[in-house]
Amino acid sequence: MTACPTLVTERLILRPFEESDLDDFVRMMTPEVRHSLRLPDGFGRYDAWLAMVQWRGQWELRGSGQFALEERSTGRFLGRAGLHRPEREDWPGLEVGWTLDPRRWGHGYATEAGAGAVDYAFEVMGEAELFSVILPDNIRSQGVAARLGFTLVEKRVLSSLPAEPLGIWRLDRDRWDRSPWGSLRDDPGAPL
Repeated sequence: MTACPTLVTERLILRPFEESDLDDFVRMMTPEVRHSLRLPDGFGRYDAWLAMVQWRGQWELRGSGQFALEERSTGRFLGRAGLHRPEREDWPGLEVGWTLDPRRWGHGYATEAGAGAVDYAFEVMGEAELFSVILPDNIRSQGVAARLGFTLVEKRVLSSLPAEPLGIWRLDRDRWDRSPWGSLRDDPGAPL
């Protein structure tokens, strides 16, 4: 099993969660973010702590999980992104996901972090395909998935959210290798 690595992209550091991230993680969980993840209004400090512990534990047990996102130039906490493989029978496979502080939306951070996670999954973990599970009204995340080369392959209800169908987006390694993001690996000086 693999502990969470640290990845560096052009503007971001993707790293393990630390206890000092807790206050920033709680602040990130605004009503808009909670709605986009279908989390209850009562989501608070304890829930944020459990989420951070879950991501660290998933890295230890499965070699995948979410990274804390830090802006390289300032050290500011921006959110989380990475890889998720929950223990759910109907989950499509290794998921790439992202959640950012709404004050940091619109700057390309989710796409950059997603690209780092995708590249790690294909190049280090040796995955053949990846998924992104996105709610139908989460247009911003759908845009990030499309920019990364994911395509919507189906809509279906999953046991984790039985109230509505979710979009299942897929990306295979060949498509990634042909994408602008995947081609950055060919230039060792180009940060991902």
